[in-house]
Amino acid sequence: MKTTLFAPALFIALAFIGCDKRQGNLKTIESENQQFAVDTLAKGLTNPWGAAFLPDGKILITERKGVIRIFKDGELQEQTIEDVPAVFAKGQGGLLDITLHPDYATNGWIYLTYSKPGANGASTTVSRAKLDGNKFVEFQELFSAQPFVDSDYHFGSRIVFDGEGHMFVSSGERGDKPSAQTLSNHLGKVLRLNDDGSVPKDNPFVNTPDAKPEIWSYGHRNPQGLFYDRDTKTLWEAEHGPKGGDELNRVEKGKNYGWPIITYGIDYDGKPISDITEKEGLEQPVFYWVPSIATCGITQVKGELYPGWKNNILVGGLILTHVARIELNDKGQFLKQEKLLDKVGRVRLVTQDAEGYLYVLTESPGLLLKLIPVKK
Repeated sequence: MKTTLFAPALFIALAFIGCDKRQGNLKTIESENQQFAVDTLAKGLTNPWGAAFLPDGKILITERKGVIRIFKDGELQEQTIEDVPAVFAKGQGGLLDITLHPDYATNGWIYLTYSKPGANGASTTVSRAKLDGNKFVEFQELFSAQPFVDSDYHFGSRIVFDGEGHMFVSSGERGDKPSAQTLSNHLGKVLRLNDDGSVPKDNPFVNTPDAKPEIWSYGHRNPQGLFYDRDTKTLWEAEHGPKGGDELNRVEKGKNYGWPIITYGIDYDGKPISDITEKEGLEQPVFYWVPSIATCGITQVKGELYPGWKNNILVGGLILTHVARIELNDKGQFLKQEKLLDKVGRVRLVTQDAEGYLYVLTESPGLLLKLIPVKK
């Protein structure tokens, strides 16, 4: 049974009602299923991309230009993290995602993805390091997508862990459409690595001649959203379409997600990329957006703080400057969506901390927002 809704996205606008309701001095917002308030924790961020929550309460925020900001004691600090790796800070490239190892309390590893400069261009790269005060130490480069490409866009570059010793990394096709269908490169792929950067023996293409053994799935365009649901062992991915055709996908081992053979979008010049939207052997998205919202960081709401949104998927929208809330049925099929935080700014990341609170990172303006649940 297909899990795709073959219809343009229908948005339900967020209503700011009940002006007399307050959470402290914050205005209560009524969404369809959940009341909440928005606390602006920090302003003045420059192209923020990823965030990691340290056990001591600090939040590390990457800025694409190659800087890691520190949010501490309720303020954005002037001091930044030292000895960050050099990045290709051009176009969509730069310092991108950041996350903690699931056993960070024991091993102290912090993982970064970024566009690494090289002789032939740049590559989506994964490294890890530890913190000594506000300085990175024990730096290790674990993986670089091959080949390096002379292009400054479509790096993908999210990283998530499955809690079983593996990490998933997204890599864009760097503007070379056919590469997404070619197993001899890492472009337009979701990759699966061991947490030390080595290749898991049960990856789907480890025994396929000329295939890159790190590949988990292929046929992706520019996947800038990843979330791994450890409850159901489901990997969710959001990727940019061209002009229309952004996708929310359930990513499974060895499967082909179709780009550019099938797509619900057209090229930026208005010309068709493909004359088909489905084909046997190619996966359909769980949901797609026409027009594009420019999907970015995603999360699935876990815990008990937001009961009205539990297990919903939240997707950041860059172009349409909001958070899309996606409801699924018990089979993981699309039911409906709601527009949250309309016109808040270009939403780069939606994430949860260890306590279960939701955070949103935006650019233009560069904000760190915390969503405070409000009980009726």
